[in-house]
Amino acid sequence: MTVHRRFSQLDVFTAVPTQGNPLAVVHDAEGLSDAQMAAFACWTNLSETTFLLPPTDATADYRVRIFTPGGELPFAGHPTLGSCRAWLDAGGRPRQAGRIVQQCGVGCVTVRAQGDRLAFAAPPLTRTPVDDRLLAEVVDALGLPPADLLAACWLDNGPQWLGLRVANATRLRALSPDHGRLKTLAKVGLVAAQDAGGAEGTQFEVRGFAAPIGVEEDPVTGSLNASLAEWLIGEGVAPPAYVAAQGTALGRHGRVHVRREADGLWIGGDVAACIRGELRL
Repeated sequence: MTVHRRFSQLDVFTAVPTQGNPLAVVHDAEGLSDAQMAAFACWTNLSETTFLLPPTDATADYRVRIFTPGGELPFAGHPTLGSCRAWLDAGGRPRQAGRIVQQCGVGCVTVRAQGDRLAFAAPPLTRTPVDDRLLAEVVDALGLPPADLLAACWLDNGPQWLGLRVANATRLRALSPDHGRLKTLAKVGLVAAQDAGGAEGTQFEVRGFAAPIGVEEDPVTGSLNASLAEWLIGEGVAPPAYVAAQGTALGRHGRVHVRREADGLWIGGDVAACIRGELRL
């Protein structure tokens, strides 16, 4: 039997369609099996596809399941902002004006409206040391000059990333990794302080390589930026508010707005609606 569902495709962390990270959203996804969700997410070939469902937590406004081409994630940033925008655009009304509660694999995540921009409260971060042998293999697979590596740490706020702080933003933008090798090693997120060759109005350049989940390079990554921000601000390397550029090497114009406030760390971005239609499975 063919199943009909509303479908949206949005571009996240940009106000200009085609310049951010695309997201596919399936509305009213009750009745779809795990296999159907996984197969559709693989077919879209986007870094993430989400499925909107009624919440099972009484405090949440909706529930979302997040799939990559390689499997399901407990949390991810650009799917959180994009799913929230799709839910609102489809007529969703939060229990509390200006404050939306999304239920996902890590529990409930708060999203708030900041004018036309949305921002999510970063989930708690766990940091652990990196094995020296693995780190050396990753640095070699990236083609990163070892002298450029300033610090490394495992970062986990739902998804786990090997975070690398590097010294040169120009060389970061020019990296051409061996994704086949990275697929067997780790998802890697890199950050460098912005330089004269970078995007005006941004303080950091970010790249995220995720071959282990079927995505060689993610154009703009909210969960990674949240992890990096907790790390950088906690170490005194970054100010409590800044803008990061991501996707530059892919010809994208992703902008991630980071702000540390009294109630936590908020990761914000614009969302551009691109496609609305019907999905038939």
